[in-house]
Amino acid sequence: MSELVHPLHRFIRPSVKHSTFCPGCGDGIVVQAILRAIDGLGMDLDDFVFVSGIGCAAWIPSPFFNADVLHTTHGRPIAFAFGIKMGLPEKKVMVVSGDGDLVAIGGNHLIQNARRNVEMVVLCINNGIYGMTGGQAAPTTPMGIKTTTTPYGTVENVFNISKLVMAAGASFVACWTAAHPRQLTNAIKKAIQKKGFAFIEVFSQCPIQFGRRTGMGSAVQMLEDYKKRSVTPKEAARLSDEELKDRIVVGELVDIEKPEMLEEVKKMKSRARGGVE
Repeated sequence: MSELVHPLHRFIRPSVKHSTFCPGCGDGIVVQAILRAIDGLGMDLDDFVFVSGIGCAAWIPSPFFNADVLHTTHGRPIAFAFGIKMGLPEKKVMVVSGDGDLVAIGGNHLIQNARRNVEMVVLCINNGIYGMTGGQAAPTTPMGIKTTTTPYGTVENVFNISKLVMAAGASFVACWTAAHPRQLTNAIKKAIQKKGFAFIEVFSQCPIQFGRRTGMGSAVQMLEDYKKRSVTPKEAARLSDEELKDRIVVGELVDIEKPEMLEEVKKMKSRARGGVE
């Protein structure tokens, strides 16, 4: 009897024998969505360079993917990705990391590279908390939630990451949850093919740190909650600000064409040499 082999097994580093994620973590869903998107486009991991920072989601490409991966310092994956893209413009560069890494300490890199519209794909896995380091409050933790560092409830307003990146000028922005794996896969396909800064926010359940500490429950309960709270942009347009407060607006939020930085750099070099664009 032949051994059953997962269709995505060829993308996984041979040395990886076990998952690094907690039981019920949504990051495993994101792993499959990324690999299914790449496979669905007929591409290979050799076409990519992956970059991650510090946190649970940073362990998605490193150590899982049998590819060129930079596991960088906290908050700096987009800065590294920018350097890679400038040096290897023919490569597809994909950043995979968490909300604490990309939006808290790395927030300015996110904003500036969205503004520049540098061609890269950024997946921000939003679990609403610092999961790997003990369950501290993050910029994405809803107000009033009790965490390790906020035993009486958070007192800060929450970041709407997708709106932040839209305002900064990204040419592609989408938002999905771990309860929408097929839609997420399709969004990643589009992001890979986008000529510009392509950003996808993924709400991913953390039953150990977020669910258990906040009373949100198990992974299944959190996924059901994501589905219940998700609305499309059209549905969101009919709701008041108060009604939208606890909702997740899912779908493709921005898909436009605009000048991409590397292309503009090429034109500038040509002009400097007296050439014709």
